[in-house]
Amino acid sequence: MARRIATGIDIGTHQVKVVIAEVAQTKGGSTYPKILGTGISESKGLRHGYIVNNTDVSKSVAEAHQQAEAAAGIQTKKAFLSVGGIGIDEIKTTGETIIQRADSEVTDLDVEKAIEAARMLAEPNLTNRRVLHQIPLTYRLDGHAVHGNRPQGMSGTKLEVDVLFITTLKQHHDDLVAAVEEIGIEVLDEMASPLAGSFVTLSKEQKMKGVVLANIGAETVSVVIYDHNVPVSVKVFDIGSANITDDLALALRIPPEDAEKLKLNKLAGEGYPEKRVQSIIQQRLKAIFALIDAHLKEIGKNQMLPAGVVLAGGGAGIGDIRDIARSCLKLPSRTAQLQVPENTQIKDSSWAVAYGLTIWGLTSEQETGASTMIRGAGNSFTKFFKQFLP
Repeated sequence: MARRIATGIDIGTHQVKVVIAEVAQTKGGSTYPKILGTGISESKGLRHGYIVNNTDVSKSVAEAHQQAEAAAGIQTKKAFLSVGGIGIDEIKTTGETIIQRADSEVTDLDVEKAIEAARMLAEPNLTNRRVLHQIPLTYRLDGHAVHGNRPQGMSGTKLEVDVLFITTLKQHHDDLVAAVEEIGIEVLDEMASPLAGSFVTLSKEQKMKGVVLANIGAETVSVVIYDHNVPVSVKVFDIGSANITDDLALALRIPPEDAEKLKLNKLAGEGYPEKRVQSIIQQRLKAIFALIDAHLKEIGKNQMLPAGVVLAGGGAGIGDIRDIARSCLKLPSRTAQLQVPENTQIKDSSWAVAYGLTIWGLTSEQETGASTMIRGAGNSFTKFFKQFLP
């Protein structure tokens, strides 16, 4: 049997991370994603997730990819790619269709027509944008909510569906893909970074109860909100942990490299006023969570997520961030625990996106090259999205 191997590439604003994994079996016969190799390099040629120099980005990806290949002892020429940055946004619309069959039974075609109607309503907002994913949130049949499985097999006259479209800037997307393919790696598919990270930082129980995953990156903060196991919102903010470094450097008049160490509590005993340092850090963190809270209010989920806020990314360990998140959002707060096999090579949640991409790849229909996410071309439903169906 051929080995099932997947490569995930996460091009972040601070670092490029690559993970190579394969499907392995335990002694009991169950399968799990085994990490074969990892690679990491400094991100060059990017600003807030956008590419400003394609050549530099390609070199960074090549360096991380070569490390991962050397550790895995194999070569890979295909990969799954994350798409992040402040260009990530969302659109929600409602589509409807009249049931076609004479006996009024709902079919796959009816569902697809309702989703396509929602897509047409979203079109005016898609200029210069690319749809990464379209996620059906809720169905209604003759005005009544459909609970449990999809509505196929039920009977009615009119089907409605609320759809979440996750989009990115087309030029940004094309630049990312081109930078990877420039070094001879075929991009099989792309996924929004917040979704990829949620695969290995959130449990199914958390997603069912309602949770917000906040990934604190260097230049951006991305969030994905789940409710009843469905990703109901994805948002990226133009702010990150690097802003804390800048705040410290300006307020204390110290070099940025010293400010970075101070932020991470690695510059102890240097005579800097501890209370002032903590105050500067806290003010910026409060600003970050104020943005998240405002978004939760906008979508009607503030203080409505029992599983609380889960903090991930390189900035998730700064100062008393958990207490600040709990206070600002009025929700339980915890640091993400990466759900990986024992004795793995990665330990912290900054690897969540790259590792999540490999899980996506390993559970997709790699043999046919079919996407496991509904894409802009309007692909039919696949097994991946069954976990998101209401």
